Amino acid sequence: MNIFKRLFKIGSAEANSLVDKLEDPIKMTEQGIRDLKEDMSKALQAMAEVKALAIRAKNDANTHQERANEYERKAMLLLKKAESGEITPEEADRLASECLVQKDQNMASAESCRADQAKFEASVSKLDGNIKHLKSNIQKFEVELKTLRARSKVSEATSNINKQLADIDSSSTVSMLERMKEKVAQQEALAESYGEIAAENKSVDDEIDKAIGSGSAQVKASDSLAALKAKMAGTAK
Repeated sequence: MNIFKRLFKIGSAEANSLVDKLEDPIKMTEQGIRDLKEDMSKALQAMAEVKALAIRAKNDANTHQERANEYERKAMLLLKKAESGEITPEEADRLASECLVQKDQNMASAESCRADQAKFEASVSKLDGNIKHLKSNIQKFEVELKTLRARSKVSEATSNINKQLADIDSSSTVSMLERMKEKVAQQEALAESYGEIAAENKSVDDEIDKAIGSGSAQVKASDSLAALKAKMAGTAK
């Protein structure tokens, strides 16, 4: 059926790399499935209409057959009445002949209706086969669509991760480390600078106290040394 040609490009896209040329394979596949479902709906309607024609042809054939049988029965009844003397043989023959004409016409109509019935039923059978095939393809395409959606999500996530990883290359890492070293060195220099400033800002009183303290210790040490020498001299006498 020509209606299956709509999905030909999508069905062969992966094999021949046409999928890259499509704006959105998922949306196009969804639209293709919607088109197929619409075609199936129309096919179902057409099959119902043809089936109705087949039923009508069958009923008409039965009606014409019943009428033909009825005219034949009436013709026989007329002949019997002529035999019994109820009507003249001439009248019976004339009316019976008319009944047979009507019988033949109804028989012909019945045969024509049966022929139409056969054609309609053949069309119904063909439409039914096409609809089943169409339904099978729709189910297959819906399964493939689910797979395509899943693959699309995975590929998109993988692409995003790979893109992020690609941005973090060795050069950017080295550059980041260099910036960190520079920042640490600057912080160390700043700390040393603050230390020097703190040493320069000592008060004069601190210097005086330091000087006095150092001198007192020397005087005390000198006195202790003199006392020790005097003690040793006395012991020697």
